[in-house]
Amino acid sequence: MSKQRTSDKEREAAYKRDSKLVREVLSGNTSAFAELMSLYKKRVEALGLSFFKNPADTEDFAQDVFLKAFTKLDTFRGESLFSTWLTRMAYNTAINAVNRRAQFLSIADENLLPDNGLTPEEKELRLLTMETVRESLKELPEKYKIVLDLYFFYDNSYSEISEITGLAENTVKSHIFRAKKLLREKIVAKGLVENEKL
Repeated sequence: MSKQRTSDKEREAAYKRDSKLVREVLSGNTSAFAELMSLYKKRVEALGLSFFKNPADTEDFAQDVFLKAFTKLDTFRGESLFSTWLTRMAYNTAINAVNRRAQFLSIADENLLPDNGLTPEEKELRLLTMETVRESLKELPEKYKIVLDLYFFYDNSYSEISEITGLAENTVKSHIFRAKKLLREKIVAKGLVENEKL
């Protein structure tokens, strides 16, 4: 399950871009917020779909999240990436809306992953792999599903997941380690791959 992580350089560029946009919004330039929305709309919608499982509720959810983000933008201190701050707000909004984590369904939306010039065969292999992972994720305990989803499919770091979920960073690391082990066992048990290949 290797995937290319976002580089420090890319994170720094996103931090600078987003911080500039936030400053512009706080100075009265509301079109800068529209730019922030366009940058993170898919991310918020994908997270919403994980919880709400239908496009109409997901669209309402995304609107709620961006409205909250706009009204609370002055609380963004820049101690983390804007995407982390927004994802935490979206996560908390979803948790409050469904009132129980048991309703969370990982979707691991392949549309959020970069294409990186894959051949048609590589794209098909990635889709099949993601479907296998998706099906296996459904069988994991809730606490593991959420952290794995944030780690692998939303490209969040341990510290970002800690900030989003409110779990201690060491707990996040432990959950991800245990979840990967359980996931590996489930995939091997299904006969989808041999143990040595994982």
